[in-house]
Amino acid sequence: MKSPIQEKIDIIKRLKEEAGSHSPSLFTIKKAIPSLEINVDACFLSNPYATDLFLQYFKKQLIDTNELRNLLEFYPSQNRVIAKHLSNSTGVNAENIFIGNGAIEIIQTILQRYTKTKIIINIPTFSSYYEFVNKEVEIIFNHLLKENNFQLDINKYISLVKKEKPDTVVLINPNNPDGGYLDYSKIRTLLKELKNVNTVILDESFIHFAYEDDKYGLRSASSLIYEFPNLVVIKSMSKDFGIAGIRAGYSIMDSKRVDDLINNGFLWNSNGLSEYFFRLYNDKSFLEKYEEVRITYIKETQTFINKLKSLNNIKVYPSKANFVLIEILNGLSSDSFVFNMLVKHGVYLRTCSDKIGLKGQFIRVASRTKAENNKIIDAFKEEISNNYNPIHETSNTKF
Repeated sequence: MKSPIQEKIDIIKRLKEEAGSHSPSLFTIKKAIPSLEINVDACFLSNPYATDLFLQYFKKQLIDTNELRNLLEFYPSQNRVIAKHLSNSTGVNAENIFIGNGAIEIIQTILQRYTKTKIIINIPTFSSYYEFVNKEVEIIFNHLLKENNFQLDINKYISLVKKEKPDTVVLINPNNPDGGYLDYSKIRTLLKELKNVNTVILDESFIHFAYEDDKYGLRSASSLIYEFPNLVVIKSMSKDFGIAGIRAGYSIMDSKRVDDLINNGFLWNSNGLSEYFFRLYNDKSFLEKYEEVRITYIKETQTFINKLKSLNNIKVYPSKANFVLIEILNGLSSDSFVFNMLVKHGVYLRTCSDKIGLKGQFIRVASRTKAENNKIIDAFKEEISNNYNPIHETSNTKF
């Protein structure tokens, strides 16, 4: 007869299998296991302090003023109108901005409309970049090596692109799931070498967590579209602003591509809540307060990562995102570790057993609030101590 803990683990395992290359939501898990106590969601990637800030403005500007009814009752603006609100905050012309119903809509659209023959994708990476490619397109995987901390070897990469001659390449900066970061100068060097590629996708969904100076200043490559018209920068707003539920994303690209997309089904693809956020993203007072919580969150995240690095029986890989890739060295598989952490400690992590390009037992851990991060550390200490059994690399991951 199975124990109550094992019964819950079996249910979570089934939900993960049903979710495929993504993780089941907390809502799905709670519905299947109402008695499960969940203390920390360190699977979802977002800045909780930014969510709090957004809700403050939402209450003050929409709920307290009864403006929320108008937001829900009336149609939102068209794509080009919303793009105008983003022009100041992004530093690019409105004609170069395409608004998406979340970044995932943009990813799927760009891949299916502009990728015709061959694409090069670094792995491990966000699975949608190879899942959404048209069936007739050849996919070339460029393996990021564990021995190199999953950092991109730029010279090797350029040689591969010149050899394969793809019409599309994908770069995620910082990369998901490892958080590897290429600074602005390296990105620009790469773009010079990739001028003959028809579409260079640069996903900057986690760029607000990266920095290149001691003041934590971020540096987007968005303005480089004027120098490199083949560049398409994609930005999800759910990670850094913690608003995944309202589906807000945008892309910066050559104006001809923006025209092409809007004239082919994307004239009116946003909702009122996302339009409200994009207007707020142009509000000086909001951005000033957001910058404060962004820097606070980065500092706390780096402290959290350093605490994780001090633990035994795990390896923490370098990251400039709001998450870290961790290799489990205590004898448990990545799935077992994640399931145990959730059922026994109420901490939800991301297993990477489904990630193409990872050999070994890997998990991804998101940074949360300072108090939640301490709970994660305590749970790690207990789980690692209870199951310590050093092993060499093993993996059932498919390549």
